This record gives sequence, C-alpha cells and structure tokens, in this order.
Amino acid sequence: MTDSPLLTRFRHTIAELRTGSRWGSAHVYQSTYNMFTLFLRLECPDFEHLSPLLLKHFEGFLRRRGCRWNTVSTYMRMLRAVYHRALDAGEAVYVPRLFAHVHTSVGRECKKALPPADMARLLRAGTGGDESNPGLSGRERRSCTLFCLMFLLRGIPFVDLAYLRKTDIRNSVLRYRRRKTHQPLIVSLPAEAGALLAALARDTPSSPYLLPFLNSPEDTEAAYREYQSALRRVNSDLVTLASRLGIDARLSTYTARHTWATAAYHCGVHPGIISEAMGHSSITVTETYLKPFQYERIDRANRQVIDFVRQSPAVLPCGG
Repeated sequence: MTDSPLLTRFRHTIAELRTGSRWGSAHVYQSTYNMFTLFLRLECPDFEHLSPLLLKHFEGFLRRRGCRWNTVSTYMRMLRAVYHRALDAGEAVYVPRLFAHVHTSVGRECKKALPPADMARLLRAGTGGDESNPGLSGRERRSCTLFCLMFLLRGIPFVDLAYLRKTDIRNSVLRYRRRKTHQPLIVSLPAEAGALLAALARDTPSSPYLLPFLNSPEDTEAAYREYQSALRRVNSDLVTLASRLGIDARLSTYTARHTWATAAYHCGVHPGIISEAMGHSSITVTETYLKPFQYERIDRANRQVIDFVRQSPAVLPCGG
C-alpha cells in the first residue's frame, strides 16, 4: 500500500495529541488509523484520494468485522477530523459531501440504565455492610461499593473518580474538573458517600490520589495506562457482581452514570439541571442519554389519547 499525505497527516495528528498528553484522544485516533490502514491493505481499492464510494466500502468493512454503529461513527468522525486538518494544510483534495452517506451520528443503541429496583439492591449491598451481602467476595464487595459511589456522586465517570486527589475534598464538598469537558463541578457529599469513600480511600500518605487506581504522575502516558487497566478490571468485576446478585444486566462503570441520569429524569428533574449536574458539554449530550425514555413517554401519551377516544360515549346523529 502506497503511503499518502492523508495517512501522514493522521500520524502527525496522533503525535500532536501525545505531545499534548491527550492520551485518550490519541488512543482513539490510533485505533482509527490502524483499522483504516488494515482496510486499505485488505481491500486494495483503486483510489488515490478519499471518495464517497471508498468511505462506503470502509463502512461495510467495519460492519463485516462486527463493529456496532456507534463504533463505525467514531471511526468515521476521527477520519473526517483528520481529513479537515489535511484540507486546512493543503494536503488533501476537497470533495463535496464526502461524508454525507456514511454513518457519523451517535445514538443510544441500547438502554444502559438499571431499573430502580436493581439500583436499590446494589445500594443495599454496597452500603449495608458485610451482613447485607455475606456471599460476596472482598473483590465483589469492593466493586459494589465503587459502583454505588459513582451513582451517589451524580454518576461521576470512572476516569474522573480515578484521578481525584485528596485535596479535592474539603468540608464534605467535592470539587473537581471533568477530564472530558474541563467543566468544574461541585458536589456536596451525600452522607452515604462519605462512608464509601472512607472504605475505598488510599492509605498511602505519599500519594496525591484519593483512590488506589493510579501511581504515576497525572497526565503521563503511564497514568493513562494505569487508568485503562483499572477500568478493564473494574468492569470485569462488575459483570461478575451482577451475576452474583441476580441482576439481569451487563454492569459497567458507565451504567452508574446512565442510571443516575435516568432516575433524575423520572423524578421530574429538568434535563438542563441533569446536564449541569453531570458536567455535560451541552444539553444535547444529556438528551442523547434520555431519548429512549422520552420515546416511552410519547408512546404512553399516544396510548392515553387512543383510550380516551375509544372510551368516549357514542353520540347519535340528530334526528336518529
């Protein structure tokens, strides 16, 4: 496969992200680069430049490899971003509506929130002490405690939790900045969360981190790899925990975040408040979380309208 200015720009972009310690973004761009170059080697398309047909072939290639639509969208959006960088640098040819016919939107492919009864079961197991879950191992109990803590802290993402510092908590108030959106958040610690933090907190005086997930300095590649390793381990433990507690759902750290947002929505909290509470970049992100449940409300409203009309008494015509 002959190299191209676009692939060179791809590598430059990845290098720039790594130089800026944006390890997560660099990882996603690298994954996209790896998949796109694999496609070019295997498919051997006769195209010197990007074209709508080439991208459509790439989309089909991804789907044949079992990629979900959100994964396809991620790869396409990363490829589009690099293409725009190449255009700005005069390294690519402009093609009108180049990405118009491939999947670049993001949606909820399945509900990730737990029903209230399942979340209540986890809270009892995570906050009730050893006597409430005698059958759980120490590792399973710790995973349950961690999941409950993320829920109690307004669905805090695991990445933000892992990077919390001891100095982020003062007078029962947590102050931190979201790593994804850089928005500052202030959380008054619920009473239930204090005990869970004490159970999970690191007891290493020399470490600045509150919880025992990271050892390397912040914003280093080593710290990012430690975070990724901890995330995989915790998610694996949560799958086991769900099975042990009889919860018919695939638990992950993200489930706690979706569950908090969904519970708030069903409690009548305005999406704007939910967006602020979770540190979303915009309310559009929050609405993506809640869209499946908005559809449910619309369907219930439709059922009410139909039942209202069907139950209305018949009116005889005049003179009948």
